[in-house]
Amino acid sequence: MLAADGTDRRMRISRGALLRGTLGIAISVFAIWVLVRSVDLQAAWEVLRTASPAWIGVMLVTATVDMAARGARWRALLAPIAPLPYRRVLGYTYIGYLANNVLPARLGELYRSHALGDGEGISRTTVLGTVVVERVVDTVMVVAIASLAVFVLSARGVMTSAVLLGAAFVALLVIALGLGMAAHRLPGAERVGAIIARRPRLHELALRLREGLAVAGRPRVVGVAIAFSAMAWAASITTFLAAGQAVGVELTIAQAALLTSGVALVTIVPSGPGYLGTFELTVVGIASGFGIARNDAFAMGLLVHLMILATTSIGGVIALLAVRRRRSESTGSVVPDATA
Repeated sequence: MLAADGTDRRMRISRGALLRGTLGIAISVFAIWVLVRSVDLQAAWEVLRTASPAWIGVMLVTATVDMAARGARWRALLAPIAPLPYRRVLGYTYIGYLANNVLPARLGELYRSHALGDGEGISRTTVLGTVVVERVVDTVMVVAIASLAVFVLSARGVMTSAVLLGAAFVALLVIALGLGMAAHRLPGAERVGAIIARRPRLHELALRLREGLAVAGRPRVVGVAIAFSAMAWAASITTFLAAGQAVGVELTIAQAALLTSGVALVTIVPSGPGYLGTFELTVVGIASGFGIARNDAFAMGLLVHLMILATTSIGGVIALLAVRRRRSESTGSVVPDATA
């Protein structure tokens, strides 16, 4: 009976992932269609062809710092559960981004939870709980950056609406996170707990998920995560500034911040592998509002996107090889249960 319940649950998850992935690919295809109709690709290629190698080198540095800060942030959230070496957590972070580059609808978040749980002998469900907290912290930071940029630039229209929607989404995330952490104290929790207790496997999964979510209740841990998030997003903003310089586009810090946060907010919507199409379309839409030519904006956005894809893919492949090497070296050793 338990096996049947597990099989049904996996089938439901698979169907949900397939639906989300199909929707994401459809959205990316539509975004690419809009871009092809609205941008002169030949002119954009000429802009890219003359991009400054020196500024591209700066982008490489800032993109690397960005990922380093994101790895440190996840390690800080994992620390109350399992104090893991930074280098290994950074590797799993790269693996997750590599998975996002090849899988639609941001399914890489699930993949990195699975990879770290398996590789380090920790409950995958607990690890997923820390990823949920990380996403909440990240989204709060993005909305804060977007709100400040909109205020400084006195932006109106679509971006203001997007920021308001982002703020509403953050509020829902925080409420959902709070409910997840305090579910056992809510009215009717005992009755729900009794129902779940009849299914030991489900009960165990709920407990392990709550264990991961519980890191959000540690102020010092959350404070460190916020600090590393600020470092990561500062690096991301600098990447856009450098990309602008590379293709001859002068951006202000506020404009680069709005471009960076705008792209990040769009990733909430399901898209194809690597956010193909939606990334560039968002950059073109926001930059056009600054009076930047669409061809130049497309070249700038494509340059940033290519840098992100290149650094995360190369880092992800290296991390995968390192994980496989560790597994081959530890063959025959006892690994703690990480099946949940």
